[in-house]
Amino acid sequence: MTMNFSPITQRRLIQFRANKRGYWSFWLFLILFTLSLLATLIANDKPLLLKFDGKLYMPVFQQYSETTFGGDFETEAQYRDEFVKNLIKNPKKGNGWIIWPPIPYSYDTINYDLPQPAPSPPSHDNWIGTDDQGRDLLARVIYGFRNSAVFGLVLTIISSIIGITAGAIQGYYGGRIDLVMQRIIEVWESMPSLYILIIFSAIFVPGFITLLLILLLFSWTSLVGVVRAEFLRARNFEYVRAANALGVSNIVIMWRHVLPNAMVATITFLPFIIAGSITSLTALDFLGLGMPPGSASLGEVLRQGKTNLQAPWIGISAFMSLAIMLTLLTFIGEAVRDAFDPRKTNL
Repeated sequence: MTMNFSPITQRRLIQFRANKRGYWSFWLFLILFTLSLLATLIANDKPLLLKFDGKLYMPVFQQYSETTFGGDFETEAQYRDEFVKNLIKNPKKGNGWIIWPPIPYSYDTINYDLPQPAPSPPSHDNWIGTDDQGRDLLARVIYGFRNSAVFGLVLTIISSIIGITAGAIQGYYGGRIDLVMQRIIEVWESMPSLYILIIFSAIFVPGFITLLLILLLFSWTSLVGVVRAEFLRARNFEYVRAANALGVSNIVIMWRHVLPNAMVATITFLPFIIAGSITSLTALDFLGLGMPPGSASLGEVLRQGKTNLQAPWIGISAFMSLAIMLTLLTFIGEAVRDAFDPRKTNL
């Protein structure tokens, strides 16, 4: 099935591809983000598949008690335990086997068989080493990358919807509505947001939804000015006045005729807003006011790197993952900006 794009869209796609740095950054970020979404299958302390007594089991998707494999406890089987491994591979039960993920550790799995006290350096068992609690760093970086990217995308989408709506109302109606809302936004943006975020994070129980709501309090204003300016400019166009004269409702005019023009400038800001959202989450995690203790967090890994200077692999791993993520998003943002710039064309 072929998709027919308008000439303007085709020009933008060609211009986006012409920016090789942004184009390949987009695909690289897409690959890394997809792999992070599959973190459960890549890094886990539970087998992907095992065979016991002629039956197949998938512990990564379903919990099985130790009694399922002939053990004594009703609790979930600890597959890294040699006793459980021997139960599964019991010759009397058909010589069972186990298929492990490429990284046999989850983000919270503690390796008790380290060659030296934690934090231990990179080895064949822990490819980029462990943190100060004996947890595999590569697994924590993969899960932390996923949490940061998902958090940034969700926060950007929700804040953009609120900001675009507020900016559209201000720009289209103007007058007192614009004046009052603009004063409110100016007062809101003048507040010391970092200190307020720290206070709120210390008061409320940390969590994904809690942090999302706290950061949403201040992130929604980032697009208001851009959308407001576009609506102020476009509301006086001839086709908008004609639609208004024909009795078309204001909501339809805003949605169908004015918003597409405003989205051109808005889309160019989205990659940078995502990068800012990820940075905010990392900063709160670094200060210990972000995700709950034990969660997979790049900011928490950075904090461990600061407190364990004798283990440079901790700080380097967190820094490189953040640097790669934010750099790719910046390059993508630059390519999108060039693609929507009418002064740049290859046609």
